[in-house]
Amino acid sequence: MTNVLRRNVLRGFSSQKFVAVSRFVAVSRLATWRLVAVLAMTLVLTGCSVRELAINKVAGMLTSGTSGWAADDDPELVGEALPFALKLVESLLAEVPENEDLLLTACSGYTQYTYAFVELDAIKIESEDYYEAKRLRSRALKLYLRGLDYCLRALDLRSPGFRQKVKTDPVGAVAPFGKDAVPLMVWAATAWGGGISLALDQPDIVVDFPAVRALLERAFEHDPTFEKGALHELLMAADALPESMGGSLERARKHYEKAIELSNGQRPSTYVIWASSVSVQQQNREEFENLLNKALAIDPEVDPNSRLLTMVYQEAAQALLDQIDDLFI
Repeated sequence: MTNVLRRNVLRGFSSQKFVAVSRFVAVSRLATWRLVAVLAMTLVLTGCSVRELAINKVAGMLTSGTSGWAADDDPELVGEALPFALKLVESLLAEVPENEDLLLTACSGYTQYTYAFVELDAIKIESEDYYEAKRLRSRALKLYLRGLDYCLRALDLRSPGFRQKVKTDPVGAVAPFGKDAVPLMVWAATAWGGGISLALDQPDIVVDFPAVRALLERAFEHDPTFEKGALHELLMAADALPESMGGSLERARKHYEKAIELSNGQRPSTYVIWASSVSVQQQNREEFENLLNKALAIDPEVDPNSRLLTMVYQEAAQALLDQIDDLFI
């Protein structure tokens, strides 16, 4: 299998960066300036405990006031605002490095930003400007791994030594985690899988794929209906891989069908992931076109709370359709 086809088989992970959109890292512009003002006031506090308390309060405001962004109808505006929000989160983490909410927000935020505003740009221009697309994919890899590091830090806090153990004993490493760790496991797997999909020529990164699967399967044990089928989509992408990598098209199809059922067919991501992985792998051009057109036909207004999610995946669907002649022989 060529690298182009392999990358598209793995692209299911790269297409899954907007699950759990309620964790969106950005806040409204007004709220952001209020947060900055509160941060400035903490600088004059002399007691370390008081300072930390104030920063944790700001962190709580930042991580709990973000759901409105999922309903935004302007992806470009969100893309321009996210870098500032992400750097604000990192500034807070420098002060409270063990704040799990902030670690999860940084992990999910970098992962979402990377797919929607870096890797998707590479997909759009790949057939016209190979070298710029290559540069963007290289940047995306670094950003995925940056996001992953935050999730691994949080999981390490819950289970000391996890970061190292998961590379040698993935199943044993994830065993201690309960249902409350599902978002951390899902976002860690999403960021890790996205990075692997862009590093097929780097064995030291690809070799960690069993850790991705272990995280997904442990999360699935606790919450198989997570985010209306998001975990089914991720496992579908994992099972779409060749059998030599633990894949199974039979299992992948079952996850696909369940994801459609849980979302009533209203998540364009399900169609994009199947088309960009299984349809490309099997060189089924007709299925590829049909599924991506289904994704494009979904009305973003059917679920206003996921408007941005729908629009981003529809951009991905259109970008893939534009490259159809490059993906099929």
